[in-house]
Amino acid sequence: MHLAESTWTDAAAVETSLALVPVGSTEQHGPHAPLGTDALAAETVAAAGADAYDGDVVVAPPIPVGVAEEHRHFAGTLWVSEDTFRDYVRETVVSLASHGWDRVVVVNGHGGNVAALRELCGRVTRHDGAYAVPFTWFDAVSLDADDDPPVDLEGVAMGHGGPVETSLVRAVAPDLVHEDRLAEVAAGAADGWGEWHAGTNLAYDSAEFTDNGVVGDPSRSDPELGAWLRDRAAEKLASLLDRVENRDCPDDGE
Repeated sequence: MHLAESTWTDAAAVETSLALVPVGSTEQHGPHAPLGTDALAAETVAAAGADAYDGDVVVAPPIPVGVAEEHRHFAGTLWVSEDTFRDYVRETVVSLASHGWDRVVVVNGHGGNVAALRELCGRVTRHDGAYAVPFTWFDAVSLDADDDPPVDLEGVAMGHGGPVETSLVRAVAPDLVHEDRLAEVAAGAADGWGEWHAGTNLAYDSAEFTDNGVVGDPSRSDPELGAWLRDRAAEKLASLLDRVENRDCPDDGE
């Protein structure tokens, strides 16, 4: 059940302890992909995971702004501090728990949110009478040829605005991708994230190592790959929901 599309009486009738909170970011994804890529991905995976799960689950509206100051040089990027982000997501989870949906998976679409989500989910679990875990969709999905992908995965890696993210958007919202720009974007993209020396990333902002904001080759994207990625992520999320529902948790009195 999607809360934003439901009445309060319908919400009250749902018999489940499970909820999903999609969180993403509004940030540059190159000249070819939308600023809302990460929020769209989180919302898409959450919806697909809820559909794949054999049971009821409440899906909260997406949180579209996250920890993204590293993209501040590119127009349209929005960000909040880690403290603000943690507080907002934590209080959203607590409000879900107040209605009995106290086992929550936070479905994340943005790498910059990862550290904050792990910390706040731990705080919720220890102190707020609920159990929460983060699920970052692109960490859950393996780019492994053994998983029978629909396209050749050679040269396909996560990157930023690269083939993985661009494929997902092309699968679920193709009108938002400027396919006529892919070749030019690929020519100006960086090969890897950051500026590394002695195991240390010297760069704090993406503009320090990529002129157009892109890491990886989006011309290798494919909508079939995007649909495959969405479905693999949904399977992983449905499996996690089953584990979360049946796990003995600290707030159960242990």
